[in-house]
Amino acid sequence: MKKRRKLRNMKDNWPKFDDNATLVDKLVGISRYYGADPQFVLAGGGNTSAKTDKVLYVKASGRALATIDAGGFVAMDRQKLTDLLNEDLGEEPIERERRFKEGVIAARMEPAGDLRPSVECLLHNLVPQRFVVHTHSALANAVACCAGGEEIARKLFGDSIIWIPATEPGHTLVRPIAEALRRHKARTGAPGPDAIIMQNHGLLICGDEPDEIRDRTDAIIGKCRKCVKAAGDRPAFGRVSRIEGETAGKLINVIAPALRGLLAKGDSLKIVTFDDSELSVSLACGAEGRRATELGPIMPDQIIYCGSFPMWYAPPASADEKRIVEGLRKGVAAHKAHWKDAPMVVLVPGVGMFTAGDDFAWADNARTVYLNAIEVMAGAKRLGGIKAMSDLHRRFIETWEAEAYRKRVAKAAALNGRAANKVAVVTGAAQGIGLEIAQGLARQGAYVALTDINAAGAEAAAEGLCGEHGCGRATGLAINVTDGESIRQALEQVVRKYGGIDVFVSNAGVLKAQSVKTQPAKDFAFVTDVNYKGYFLCVQNAAPIMAVQHAARADYTSDIIQINSKSGLAGSNRNAAYAGSKFGGIGLTQSFALELIEDGIKVNSICPGNFFDGPLWSDPKSGLFVQYLRTKKVPGAKTIADVRRAYEAKVPMGRGCETADVMIAIYYIMEQKYETGQALPVTGGQVMLS
Repeated sequence: MKKRRKLRNMKDNWPKFDDNATLVDKLVGISRYYGADPQFVLAGGGNTSAKTDKVLYVKASGRALATIDAGGFVAMDRQKLTDLLNEDLGEEPIERERRFKEGVIAARMEPAGDLRPSVECLLHNLVPQRFVVHTHSALANAVACCAGGEEIARKLFGDSIIWIPATEPGHTLVRPIAEALRRHKARTGAPGPDAIIMQNHGLLICGDEPDEIRDRTDAIIGKCRKCVKAAGDRPAFGRVSRIEGETAGKLINVIAPALRGLLAKGDSLKIVTFDDSELSVSLACGAEGRRATELGPIMPDQIIYCGSFPMWYAPPASADEKRIVEGLRKGVAAHKAHWKDAPMVVLVPGVGMFTAGDDFAWADNARTVYLNAIEVMAGAKRLGGIKAMSDLHRRFIETWEAEAYRKRVAKAAALNGRAANKVAVVTGAAQGIGLEIAQGLARQGAYVALTDINAAGAEAAAEGLCGEHGCGRATGLAINVTDGESIRQALEQVVRKYGGIDVFVSNAGVLKAQSVKTQPAKDFAFVTDVNYKGYFLCVQNAAPIMAVQHAARADYTSDIIQINSKSGLAGSNRNAAYAGSKFGGIGLTQSFALELIEDGIKVNSICPGNFFDGPLWSDPKSGLFVQYLRTKKVPGAKTIADVRRAYEAKVPMGRGCETADVMIAIYYIMEQKYETGQALPVTGGQVMLS
């Protein structure tokens, strides 16, 4: 029911073109429509084109259809492409593809800068219709990747389509398509087919008008859907057996951080995303799942984004951290030795699927593409059996320069900054300094989990960061730092999304200032619970996750950073509860540092001065400036400005602390490798260590 509703919504989004729309305008509209629908396009894949008698406009390699504009298409000389088709490029694959690439680039109508036309431009040029849309619908690919796919396609579509047996892409693919088009025209008298189904590849829809593309797509996908549905819904990969409850959670919290370290190549750990949706579990936890994956990859995109073969890892009966890390280490080493590369997908029976990448986008692409592959395999298996790519074709894609180029383009937007690819957790991040710390880390390339007892505020703030920096850059989670179970649940969500934690910023804090003579015990307890006990509980839950990363990679260090206060360095008049909790926090920092260094965890505190521009001080109704004026704490002060000047005068630097000052301290702590257990003042000289 949900799928049907989704399809209706997509139809409502079909672009409307006025009489002034150009050919490229229509091409952009069609491309964005299908590119934005994950049932057709994943990971920025897919290709589209439009043509006149002399010019082919084809998508540039590495450009995403969902967001493409006119500048994302390359104008190609159709006559030069036709000449290239008929040119003898030799039989040696590497030399043939080199000449093919040079010929394609030479067919560009004008200099296109870094834009490189899709390698399928010769194929698109051959099709007689004006528009061509190449997508990878799981429903169509269930037929394309089925052992009896050609026979099924003939029964479903008759002469309205052309079936192309599996072959190498590039120049080799074009000639059988040219011959198939010639035979189709001779047999039917039609100028071209409605569609081309390429075995183990995808679906090409052909039409002279945008509406023709839509109607033919809907008709073909509709028939594929009925065919797959008629095959039944029995478990495609056998009986599913899962590890449930707390044991599964413990396994995830060890496997994901371990993989981050074991798969890392440079200074940064990998991002690892976990998936235990019904689809991934059907394969990973299915009795016949491993056998299905051992057949080999079924589509080129699976090879590019997920690797040709996943790694399988069976965890021990008990979630023993050391045994798991060493088991994974051996598994990764064996996979590298056999397949000459590290795994991008790790399947764990009873648990689910882990996917890895240099950044979140790549890890998430691996997840979505492999889920799509599972869906295709399941459909193909129900239709009669999975047809995997041949070893010859698989090895061609693994080493094909054109796909390597596409991968480089897709990765070109790598994160930069002082926190690039770090996974950071910030408590108390829905507002104030916590939010500003999260924003600063995101600007410097970190993936940030904003946690707060104000869950709605944390989620809204995270959504804003994703809008500014891209999908997946932040997540908002509910947390109560005085409740260990709440912390555990929040951090498990961080591990499921990013794989672990590089930086934990314990920022959540409260202040209730009052004389020791009159302060209610419940207020004292509240401040102590949040500022002192909360810090302890956060470290207690975060440290084991960070320790696994170090166990997997011995040269890796992570950071726990407590946002303390100048009140943790010097007593605060009529503010004993707050100052006492902060003094205690430094004691915890020093003690944690001594213990956790063996796990590669540096623990330090930052002690900021007063944030005069923040709500604690400057709120016009309840800020400290208002309170101090009302209680006459500053002798002679008649206005809020008088109170502020009096407090600024206590700071040698002449101003209050700002978040930018704290961020410099955070980056220093993260970057230095030789200090732990320190309390770093950021007070403008108001408090000096002795």
